[in-house]
Amino acid sequence: MPYVDGFVIAVPKRKLATYRTIARAAGKVWREHGCLDYKECAGDDLVVKGMRSFPKLARLKSGETVVFSWITYKSKAHRDSVNKKVMKDPRMAKMMESMKKNPPFDLRRMSYGGFRVIVDNP
Repeated sequence: MPYVDGFVIAVPKRKLATYRTIARAAGKVWREHGCLDYKECAGDDLVVKGMRSFPKLARLKSGETVVFSWITYKSKAHRDSVNKKVMKDPRMAKMMESMKKNPPFDLRRMSYGGFRVIVDNP
């Protein structure tokens, strides 16, 4: 079964275009190094009655939206191999340095985890 890295972050709406530019570049790097799929999604319909909402989960502040992202791999071992290559890629180092100077979101509020796929209906 595939393996997925998942992310939930709060992004200021005024920085969403900047985030999208960074995400497109990062996605290209991940795909070049072998991930199967790379998705970045901005919140649209986030409040569902009777459920814990993504805005609450991400501790959204006024003027922010939720970005839900995932990267798919063949396996956990494949993920580890791809991520090792990505982290050594000079394009990523450049992106990370740029984000330190002008971060498009608050890294301290980012949620991240690796997930084993338990159902895969193509």
